[in-house]
Amino acid sequence: MLPLFINNIKHGKPLPVYGKGLNVRDWLYVEDHANAIDTIFHFGKNGETYNIGGNNEWRNIDIIKKLIEIVDAKLGRPAGTSLSLITYVTDRAGHDLRYAIDATKLKTELGWEPKIKFTEGFEKTVDWYLANEEWLDHVTSGAYVDYYHKMYDNR
Repeated sequence: MLPLFINNIKHGKPLPVYGKGLNVRDWLYVEDHANAIDTIFHFGKNGETYNIGGNNEWRNIDIIKKLIEIVDAKLGRPAGTSLSLITYVTDRAGHDLRYAIDATKLKTELGWEPKIKFTEGFEKTVDWYLANEEWLDHVTSGAYVDYYHKMYDNR
């Protein structure tokens, strides 16, 4: 969602939001995720399963509004400029309302927990995508455009 929406905000394109945007997801900065994998690799018990999560649940619509706030500011636009890009589309059949992650075992057995505060990680993520426009163009064009049209046209 993030690369597509950052690109769409930058170019004034619609932001397709499933249903009412109430689906809940747990958010974790990529470096924390990589650190968790490294911790499990080096210190986890063979054959055990460890869930990686950030204990940081957000509704999609709230993430999207936060993303708009950050991208608009970084692009020098007045606050809320891109809110009008939010476009509600029919939700996917069987789409989970909430993906819950219980990472308690990872914390209690291996001592791992996220180190990057959500807002800091979110801003660093936006900065990376904005600074890597060529990579972003590859993700939001070509075959991905075909997928995008298949999923969102006629909704």
